[in-house]
Amino acid sequence: MDVLSWVVGIAVMVVGLALSIGLHEVGHMVPAKKFGVRVSQYMVGFGPTLWSRTKGETEYGVKAIPLGGYVRMVGMMPPAPEGTRRRGGFFGQAIADARDASVSEILPGEEHRAFYHLSTPKKLVVMLGGPVMNLLIAVVLTFVVLVGIGAPTVTTTVGAVSECTPTSTTADGAPVCGDGAAPSPAAAAGLQPGDEIVEWDGTAVTSWDQLSGAIADAPDQQVPVVVLRDGAEVPLTVTTSDRQVPVVEADGTAKVGADGQPVTETAGFLGITPTQEYEPLPVSTVPEAVWQQVSGTAGMIVTLPVRIGDAAVQAFTDEPRSQDSVVSVVGVGRMAVDAVAADAPVISTLQFLLSLLAALNVALFVFNLIPLLPLDGGHVVNALYEGAKRTVARLRGLPRPGPADVARMMPVAYVMFVVLVGTGAILIVADLVDPVRLG
Repeated sequence: MDVLSWVVGIAVMVVGLALSIGLHEVGHMVPAKKFGVRVSQYMVGFGPTLWSRTKGETEYGVKAIPLGGYVRMVGMMPPAPEGTRRRGGFFGQAIADARDASVSEILPGEEHRAFYHLSTPKKLVVMLGGPVMNLLIAVVLTFVVLVGIGAPTVTTTVGAVSECTPTSTTADGAPVCGDGAAPSPAAAAGLQPGDEIVEWDGTAVTSWDQLSGAIADAPDQQVPVVVLRDGAEVPLTVTTSDRQVPVVEADGTAKVGADGQPVTETAGFLGITPTQEYEPLPVSTVPEAVWQQVSGTAGMIVTLPVRIGDAAVQAFTDEPRSQDSVVSVVGVGRMAVDAVAADAPVISTLQFLLSLLAALNVALFVFNLIPLLPLDGGHVVNALYEGAKRTVARLRGLPRPGPADVARMMPVAYVMFVVLVGTGAILIVADLVDPVRLG
């Protein structure tokens, strides 16, 4: 693997991740500003600030570690409810500090611009704006992959012609031309790369599956063929040879006989390889594909502790790392590097990288909806709780309750932060020691 592959692969993923995070934060910032909340900072990344510029009342900047970002909305947490006693201990101090920091950001005369004053629907719009932005990015990227580029489809155009009829095969199934091997039927008949086979034995050819089936059904036969070459139809006659091929069951597995050996049958052999083209899929395939990604990612998160344990065991034992193992952003970068380094067409590599970015945005969408602080889902749950309390109070004719005391959830936020850092560190080490490999 050369240095250029590393540079290109890592650059693609860093830029893609940074844009995804940046747009996620835009999804929070735009509605917050629209609803009058003062946004003091918009930052992509964590750690030391590499660049920043203040425009209006907001500082926009980029930080050194591109593994996240944040929008600082003033007044995320309300002051302590009247009569609340200050709790002692580490978590009590954390709750008090969070309240004090939130209140200190509110400028004199701008109390009404604090986030905690927003109605429940507006809070939901602001907090869901980020994850929904990631979902929209995933939809757009999936549209480009499926509709703009399409699915690889084999055609009836000849891509390559075998020089001979193989006398044997290697362990991986590659044909071997031994001494004195006869020319392949395709070569003997004069078939050339670029020929489009339009007719086989008097029947119009419309797909590679149809053609390959017809060839297999005609061992040791003389068959008239019509090809389209340089815009003109050229009639040819091929004399197929035969070969033994495994019998495949309906589920795709090889059929095994009573002796435990694979069952074979005689099939026709021509000696051509088809070309492959990308055929755009209908727009209707995009929602289905995105839903499959969302539901699959949600299922993976439900079993995340087990998957992280499996990844750690596989990385530090002789057990091979499974292809569906959960990975960190480092693992995603390694996949991008492998894709760039692979000997594949540019369009295929581009399609894979876009699919990888789409999957990453789906992961950001689903993960951020986990209903625990400091994730967006935690703020969504608090907003829903606040709205439910106010609805019940209104129906019962009681005074309107104050904002939900979000600061009381700070212990949960601290625990979640430790868990996220710990699991992230485990996966990063696993991806460095034993990365998931493509193919």
